[in-house]
Amino acid sequence: MSRLEYDPKDYTGALDHREDHAPGDEPVEDAGHVILNSNLGLGFSVILTVAAFILASTHLIYGPAIPVALIVLAIAQMGVHLVFFLHITTGPDNTNNVLALAFGILVVFLVVLGSIWIMNHLETNMMPMNQLMEMQR
Repeated sequence: MSRLEYDPKDYTGALDHREDHAPGDEPVEDAGHVILNSNLGLGFSVILTVAAFILASTHLIYGPAIPVALIVLAIAQMGVHLVFFLHITTGPDNTNNVLALAFGILVVFLVVLGSIWIMNHLETNMMPMNQLMEMQR
């Protein structure tokens, strides 16, 4: 291999912070780190799931606040899955993943809100049922 003009070290082929590399090219992690992260994510997921079942089946919190508590636990569960299982982080190599996730969320919200808007307008502009029944006779 040739010596790089601007770098006093020989090129070794190993990833280095000085080298240009594609997003997603990261040094290989040892198996213990991956297993630890997966087990930690599994533990958090189980705890959040059990907490949701306990909140829904007991009277630990005020009754009307149960849906809000379940929504909070569901958002926390989504965060655990994104970080521990899908490995979505804020690192520079994950910019495309974060942008794809944000675009997907935007599309889902547009479809859901658009559907609700359309159904609301259909309901308000629909003829009353008794007039519909008279038209069928």
